[in-house]
Amino acid sequence: MKKHNFSAGPCILPQEVLQKASQAVLDLDNSGLSLIEISHRSKAFVDIMENARALALELLGLEGKGYKALFLQGGASTQFLMVALNLLEKRAGYLNSGTWAAKAIKEAKIYDDIYEVASSKDANYNYIPKGYDIPEDYDYFHCTSNNTIFGTQMKEFPNSPIPMVCDMSSDIFSRSLDFSKFDLIYAGAQKNMGPAGTTLVVVKEDILGKVSRKIPSMMDYKTHIDKGSMFNTPPVFAVYTSMLTLEWLKGQGGIAAIEKENEKKARLMYSEIDLNPLFKGFAAKEDRSLMNATFTLENENLKETFDTMLKEAGVNGLNGHRSVGGYRASMYNALPLDSVKVVVEVMSELESKA
Repeated sequence: MKKHNFSAGPCILPQEVLQKASQAVLDLDNSGLSLIEISHRSKAFVDIMENARALALELLGLEGKGYKALFLQGGASTQFLMVALNLLEKRAGYLNSGTWAAKAIKEAKIYDDIYEVASSKDANYNYIPKGYDIPEDYDYFHCTSNNTIFGTQMKEFPNSPIPMVCDMSSDIFSRSLDFSKFDLIYAGAQKNMGPAGTTLVVVKEDILGKVSRKIPSMMDYKTHIDKGSMFNTPPVFAVYTSMLTLEWLKGQGGIAAIEKENEKKARLMYSEIDLNPLFKGFAAKEDRSLMNATFTLENENLKETFDTMLKEAGVNGLNGHRSVGGYRASMYNALPLDSVKVVVEVMSELESKA
């Protein structure tokens, strides 16, 4: 039976990407060698890395605008630290909109003074803070575009008077934005782009080299830029699969085209949540994420029945995070509309039985 994969991350990837990646593990481009056994210094892999980096900039509309794309290791959690190491001299402002934003704040505080410009912690992060001011004398402003756990998403971004850094781990490449508003973007691959193991960093070069501290080579963005994202052995499979996913996205028509599909999925999902009296949405309606729809059952006595119905329908990964409970439908780029229809049908059937 086909599984409908709503996992929050690692998440669903396009079937054609999985097939190509699987073949490459056995034999890369009829070379007689596996992708994961060739030298990362070989022309074959250097070309893969260069193509992945170029595709990232192309899809984000940042070619020729002073940005560099890097594929690094350590996940977004390492970026919490790297951002501060490379950019924080005196003080920085952070928007606290969820668990991962809070973790980014915690790591940055190791180095210097961090100011929370606003927070939604008071309501268990069920909304995006608004109406805050960004101090002009700070080193940078950090925000998180999409909060996977709580199902909230920034619909608008401030016109920051200082460099703006954004963690886009769970909605990168999913919607059209003016990405040139951001001076540094980072995103763990495993939530919308590829398998776990690599993290995309897109950074404007002219914001670097301004801190007085010594930065360890491995944690210095300039090191990785100078070495073409090949300072040390890169996670070859994760980079290759991310490249395939970016090629797939380009083939779909790019970000603008995939955004339309994501909006269709989200409209269908949220419509059922709002119309079905058995369910209640968690996130504030104006801040609902296109990627992660969070909701709960109004009657917990129906949980066992609902879970059984989902399993019988082949639905996987719908359980919510422990911070929220209930359910979470992660509707990343590669999730087909038909999978959302299956969940909505099960929700509707539960209502008819109740």
